[in-house]
Amino acid sequence: MKTILITGATAGFGEAAARKFVSGGWRAIGTGRRGDRLKKLQDELGDNFLPLEIDMRDVPAVESLARLGTPWGDIDLLLNNAGLAPPTDPLPETDWERVETVIDTNITGLVALTRVLLPKLVERKGQIINLSSVAATYPYKGGAIYAGTKAFVRQFSLDLRCDLAGTGVRVTSVEPGMAETEFTLVRTGGDKEASEKLYAGMNPMTPQDHADLFWWLANLPPHLNINSIELMPVTQSWAGFAINREA
Repeated sequence: MKTILITGATAGFGEAAARKFVSGGWRAIGTGRRGDRLKKLQDELGDNFLPLEIDMRDVPAVESLARLGTPWGDIDLLLNNAGLAPPTDPLPETDWERVETVIDTNITGLVALTRVLLPKLVERKGQIINLSSVAATYPYKGGAIYAGTKAFVRQFSLDLRCDLAGTGVRVTSVEPGMAETEFTLVRTGGDKEASEKLYAGMNPMTPQDHADLFWWLANLPPHLNINSIELMPVTQSWAGFAINREA
């Protein structure tokens, strides 16, 4: 039986992935800040799901995941899913505390966890799936911090493949567009109306869509590596250039 470690398993992509992989016969370790949600997920999924209440900003706690005993410590797939964004205020108007939280979660915690798990992943010829975003490629006003962290994740994934050449470990950067999760609720401080307005009538992607994608990536033949994959709902496309007219 294989084991997946999923960060950010309390909602959205991570929660859907936990269900997908456990139903497919895997063990799943799920981390997150909301212990009550993890417990509820364990009640649903049973003994093949291990809930661990961990904040990605707590580097010692993150690094402790490398010390899990058998069988949970025999990790075959790391799904670096945990992430968040500050409000879409221009950088001069964004509180430094919010900036730090995003960087510590999206970059520092992700790198710390990946680094400490690499010996086991190399030993088991495992796999790493990192959640980046289309924001890493397509800029928008108010996205400097979030998009910057996701550009880091994309480039980190590609360069990590270079470091792991010859080990058999696969690394993929997954770069989604608009998907209806709690992402906007978190970004807006719980503004349900803003979240519903954003996704209204546009048929966004779903957590299940991404869980199916992760499952497909995990079950590809071991000699194949998807370096990066960008996906959007059909209704989403790119904005034009912004132009400021002189008076």
